[in-house]
Formats: sequence, structure tokens, C-alpha cells
Amino acid sequence: MNRRPSLPGAAELFRLTAAPAPEVSDSVEPPQQRRGSGRTKHTTKITVYVSDEELMALEQARLLLRGSHGLGVDRGRVVREAIAIVLDDLETHGDASLLVRRLREQ
Repeated sequence: MNRRPSLPGAAELFRLTAAPAPEVSDSVEPPQQRRGSGRTKHTTKITVYVSDEELMALEQARLLLRGSHGLGVDRGRVVREAIAIVLDDLETHGDASLLVRRLREQ
């Protein structure tokens, strides 16, 4: 019998992919962080194909945000925020960013 591999929960997926928080000294203000665009009318669209497992993890994250944190957001909002986080990390940490390190692993 073919069984699908078990999927990591949203919290585990986040733990595996979350960038470490940048260190901030007391004397230096942190740079302005990029933010997802939130609930606005978007005029530009892209199509991204994801695996069944990635879609399930995204939906689990959305439900976790709603159930445990009281944040009623759609999958698009989660994706836009994640993109903003990854781009900030890339801009701040460059070659040491999580995105660069993960892409090099492939």
C-alpha cells in the first residue's frame, strides 16, 4: 500500500524555514522592514505551482494563524508576508541569508 509521507505541521514548517532574527544593538535603530501589502486591491498577478504537501502546509499555517493567534488571513496574505520576510532577510544578510543558503543546498 502506498502511503504519503506525513506532513509537518505549520509550526514545524515555520521552524524549519524561519530566518533567524537579525541582531540589533541598543545604539543602532533597526532598518525599516518590508511589509506584505495586506488587504489591498492587487493589480499584478503571478502564478506559482506548489506541491500538494506545500499547499497543505500553507493551509495548516492559515488555520493555525486563525485558531491560535486570532488572525483571519487568506493564503495570499500569508504568502505576501513570507515573501516580504525573505526579501528583508536577503537584503539584510546577503550571502548569509536563509534564501541564499537554502537555494545553494539544492
